Amino acid sequence: MRQAVTATLSVWGERRFGYSTLKDSSESLLDERKLRPGLKEDSVIEEKERAENEQEHLEAVLGLPSSPVEDTESTEPSDSTLESCQDRMESGGMEASLVSGSKNADSAGRKGSLGALPVQRCSSLGTTAPQWVPDSQAPACMKCGSKFSFTKRRHHCRACGKVFCVVCCDLRFKLTHLGGKEGRVCVTCHSTLINRTLRKDQKKVWFADNLLPQSESRSANSSPIHRSVSHTQSTELAQAEVTDIRAGDEVRGLNGNSTKPTPPKDLPPILTSTGVKGDYTLEEKRTESSLLEELERGLAEPLVFVLNANLLAVVKIVSYVNRRCWCVMSKGMHAVGQPEVVILLQCLPEEKRFPTDIFNHFIQIYWDAQTAGKLLNHLSHSLVSRGFLGNNEHAGFLYVRPTFQSLEGLPLPVPPFLFGLLMLRAEAPWAKAFPLRLMLRLGAEYRFYPCPLFSVRFREPLFGPVNNSIMRLLVDFRFYRYTLPTVPGLVVDLEARSTCIRIPKTRHPELLKALNKSNERVLALGACFNEQADSHLICVQTADGQYQTQAISIHSQPRRVTGSCFFVFSGALKPSSGYLAKSSIVEDGLMVQVTMETMGELRRSLRDMKDFTVTCGKLHPAERQEYVHIQWQDEEPRFNKGIVSPIDGKSMESLTNIKTHQRLEYKANGKLIRWTEVFYLLKDQHPNGPTNHTSHNRLSERLARAFCLALCQSLCLLKEDGMTKLALRVILDGQKVEFLAGGNGQRLPAPYQDCLNQSLMSVVQSNSQYQGLAACQLELIFYILEDTS
Repeated sequence: MRQAVTATLSVWGERRFGYSTLKDSSESLLDERKLRPGLKEDSVIEEKERAENEQEHLEAVLGLPSSPVEDTESTEPSDSTLESCQDRMESGGMEASLVSGSKNADSAGRKGSLGALPVQRCSSLGTTAPQWVPDSQAPACMKCGSKFSFTKRRHHCRACGKVFCVVCCDLRFKLTHLGGKEGRVCVTCHSTLINRTLRKDQKKVWFADNLLPQSESRSANSSPIHRSVSHTQSTELAQAEVTDIRAGDEVRGLNGNSTKPTPPKDLPPILTSTGVKGDYTLEEKRTESSLLEELERGLAEPLVFVLNANLLAVVKIVSYVNRRCWCVMSKGMHAVGQPEVVILLQCLPEEKRFPTDIFNHFIQIYWDAQTAGKLLNHLSHSLVSRGFLGNNEHAGFLYVRPTFQSLEGLPLPVPPFLFGLLMLRAEAPWAKAFPLRLMLRLGAEYRFYPCPLFSVRFREPLFGPVNNSIMRLLVDFRFYRYTLPTVPGLVVDLEARSTCIRIPKTRHPELLKALNKSNERVLALGACFNEQADSHLICVQTADGQYQTQAISIHSQPRRVTGSCFFVFSGALKPSSGYLAKSSIVEDGLMVQVTMETMGELRRSLRDMKDFTVTCGKLHPAERQEYVHIQWQDEEPRFNKGIVSPIDGKSMESLTNIKTHQRLEYKANGKLIRWTEVFYLLKDQHPNGPTNHTSHNRLSERLARAFCLALCQSLCLLKEDGMTKLALRVILDGQKVEFLAGGNGQRLPAPYQDCLNQSLMSVVQSNSQYQGLAACQLELIFYILEDTS
């Protein structure tokens, strides 16, 4: 996204919430004063500044307004006034900014490596398509004379057709021959077009509603807003802006004091493509009715709203499982370590408004992840203020990872991503304490296994007050000081007369932590959703508040293995009862009663990571007995599905990764590079090992710093080429050290790689403690963003 997008669009989030969507980083180690002086682009930057100063001076002389809310009740200047103003400017020693035929002063002194440049006639500049200079005839920039190379790319000016570097051709202007869309123009053409527009605007009449007369509105190239506002109206406008900011703060705070938040008065700007790869433009002041008409016509491309300079919201109306739904998808959450979010919201009959509350919630999620490191994962939840989506009972979203659901026809982001399910306030306690129960209950309500991916507004709650559930003994529903512990990857298989509790060996530390915190007489653990099962136990609360056990299964498949949501081992069984152990189904979980002797043996086997079997039934069985097996598995259920390396597309599935929250950022030339996470590429290389944990963390952090410093001066070029996501692969194996960097499925060019090898090798060689590390392979992930600070 271009710099113009950055400057325009951080305002929407600030207006809605009262804060900037990108906080200044005090940890930036790159000072702009340390950048290399004497670059060839300095002259171009100075020319840009002179053009801006000339424009400001011209506005002051002609009496043009400097902002859209200033008083513009000045009379229209005559041609003689314009000429006298031009004479005064030329006599004062300034370059003439008003171009008139042969008096174009921009052609003087403009010589590059190819000599003097011909000047296109001002009358046709921007109105007719220019004749492009072939790349073969432009070995250097036709403005500053810089030689083109693999790092300094060619860019054609859409107004004059000449070839320039990115510094000399990084501005945009609405051109007639592009249908009124913005196109890339060089510094000189931009100055000429701006000055010509200023002269034309002096002869236009603008209505108080910011519209041109019908005969002139179609031919206007730019859209300056000239509004006549009295002193009273200015005061009212200022009060309205303050009210709008307070409303945004009210949405941001989750205190629930507001029963009806102020609806947004306008939509965020829309990002559209100009038809040229990599070129985009912003559209504002679009009415909701016109946008809805575009969505109703079933456009192939969805609408892209810009929430801030680094966060987009993609919106489309889709038909999903015979339901007409809003599909609102985030794009940009990955850069702050957060999975992208998709909201499928069933449309209301005759709905004529966009669900802009979701836009505000996306900004809140982005802000929490960026500033506080609060990340949403599978079965996480987020809360909202009252009045969200037009109902005080809407409490927020429960986030799930799709498993068996159909994704056909949905515009989806790059993995990882989560679907948000709208939940009600009566269901919020279960989302906090036991979210798996709520997810499966939603699946039973809408007959989707394991749960639907769409949300329905104004529905009835699925749970009421927590009464006599077994969970009241295991969870503190009042202050949430303790909840049911869950070990990742632990699942329960229920079969005929046999139950198997499967625990991954890699999760032994998490199980020991839960074991040490449990009561010696009771061991209760929550289970994960069992993807190997074809059905699952669910809990349904009846109208009288009682809890019943039911089962939900995959459509048209026989039930062989049923999953359970939790299990409880109780040592309350007396030896005199005549039973070895008792097992039963309670709500959506498994209850096993054993003697204290058996409980002690069970705990020892769990600490020693050994398999264990509990036999359930009478001491002298007259019928077949049941068995509960506890088994340790070498492999845990798959995770990180669909994630691939930016270097070569290598799958990252089931590879351990750690998010980094220390906000390691470096800024340069309006861009910043951020380190977000690290992957451990070897299966037996666990980051939480007792010996390698500290050394690996220190090594990865220092390598990330060296990587960012080496590429700081090339951030603009890399982002120009679409390499916004980069990766660094590090291979340490005895005396062998190898570094590999890339993005977009390809390696970085050789000059980048050589520079990185020198910087990264010095990090490894300067720290002797890394030489003794066992073989390890790391892959660090980075993102290049717009610096809005």
